[in-house]
Amino acid sequence: MGCCASNPGGGSKASRVKRWRSTGIIGLRDSKLKTFPDVVIDMERAVRTLDLTHNKISDVPGEISKLINMQRLLIADNLIERLPGNLGKLQSLKVLMLDGNRISCLPDELGQLIRLEQLSISRNMLIYLPDTIGSLRNLVLLNVSNNRLKSLPESLGSCASLEDVQANDNVVEELPESLCNLMQLKSLCLDDNQVKQIPDGLLRDCKSLQNLSLHNNPISMDEFQLMEGYEEFEERRKKKFDKQIDSNVMISSKGLDVGVDK
Repeated sequence: MGCCASNPGGGSKASRVKRWRSTGIIGLRDSKLKTFPDVVIDMERAVRTLDLTHNKISDVPGEISKLINMQRLLIADNLIERLPGNLGKLQSLKVLMLDGNRISCLPDELGQLIRLEQLSISRNMLIYLPDTIGSLRNLVLLNVSNNRLKSLPESLGSCASLEDVQANDNVVEELPESLCNLMQLKSLCLDDNQVKQIPDGLLRDCKSLQNLSLHNNPISMDEFQLMEGYEEFEERRKKKFDKQIDSNVMISSKGLDVGVDK
């Protein structure tokens, strides 16, 4: 660990620490940090939000477990290769942003983050997700795009609150049958993978699903349209599209694209 940058955010170090303690929000984005700042660890229970985005930090210390009241941890665009198991002790954590690092695996202790609602770890080097991810019953968003994943774990079907799964640009070949258990799932994006087929009951059982994107996968539109539940899925998707139009929301030309190449 080390000191924070010379004067990020302005003011003396004492005044900044006082402000951080008062608000619980520590903003050290773009501060040219090479090490995790000691001053943050020293604040312990006072930390609610920590933003270390776009620095050159390569290591997250085990002492991060002292930040037991932290709810948002943003360490995107750094040089991190691994996460400590102690991360699992951050029982208040709701948002974890790790995009744009060099992480190849997540610790099993990730499953201890029982309040986690958003996990974004795109643009890393992940080759698998731990089975313990199924313990994240409050997880709403999972973004693992631009990694090296060959599959998604069967345990993912236990993430009962999951609404949005983004896994574009991987090498996923098959999807777990357990995805059919995700009653809250609204969007599943798997562009640029190797998916040959999707679970038979996905369109039928995931009754909230409105967006399924499978561009650049070896699955045909004909196969997709023959799936049980396709007509009901189409109806949900069109209702979403119509709602966007009624709300005067700008949408792309792919508004009516089911996300499967013809």
